[in-house]
Amino acid sequence: MGKILAVTNQKGGVGKTTTCINLAASLVATKRRVLLVDLDPQGNATMGSGVAKNELERSVYDVLIGECEIERAIQATEQAGYDILPANGDLTAAEVELLDLSSKEKRLAYALRKVQDNYDFILIDCPPSLNMLTVNALAAANGVVIPMQCEYYALEGLSALIDTIGRITEVLNPGLEIEGLLRTMYDPRNGLTNDVSAQLTQHFGDRVYRTVIPRNVRLAEAPSHGLPAMVYDKQSKGALAYLALAGELIRKQEKPRQAISA
Repeated sequence: MGKILAVTNQKGGVGKTTTCINLAASLVATKRRVLLVDLDPQGNATMGSGVAKNELERSVYDVLIGECEIERAIQATEQAGYDILPANGDLTAAEVELLDLSSKEKRLAYALRKVQDNYDFILIDCPPSLNMLTVNALAAANGVVIPMQCEYYALEGLSALIDTIGRITEVLNPGLEIEGLLRTMYDPRNGLTNDVSAQLTQHFGDRVYRTVIPRNVRLAEAPSHGLPAMVYDKQSKGALAYLALAGELIRKQEKPRQAISA
């Protein structure tokens, strides 16, 4: 049964979509079967995977509101190697429509159960806010991957996110845990970066991935070509970093976790 990971942070611009696309492609490179779920109405993960979001016949929106079985909405990406449950602007309407549906927080979880055995990993790209879509992602997931920049305001936002995850665990999904914190856009020459990084490691221990994602031009360029960096330039520092992250994620599945101190 595939592991479901929600990639989320309530702060925008921290590399959630970049992480989803490139981690998915890197896991495929290690011979894992991967499904990427685009749960952001902007549809950036869809476009970055080479799928035209404005030409979709079926999307995650149709799945959430019950108009389409998930198997009919999933598409194979041509070059990236993973499957995707795509999204576009239609998903904005789901935020309102879900409020009137039964089991509104669990719609995604119920849908993913039907295909979970087909994949080793399912990655969910969440919108940069705590709304009903993000709640659906957290209710469906086994673990949460939190991409974040090592800056002052990131720590404040992280505290709020952890509180949110705690509430979801209590009310909707008792099996949910923080899978790992990923330091993105990392510049070791920056003193604040190093200070924040040290605080993260002190507080979260082995839940901070050892792999860091550097600022990298290829990572920024690849989405405009509808490709993961792994396909666009597999020797780039960004691509190699995400490949290392995939290896670390796979290895961590077998290790016991240390508790997070309050």
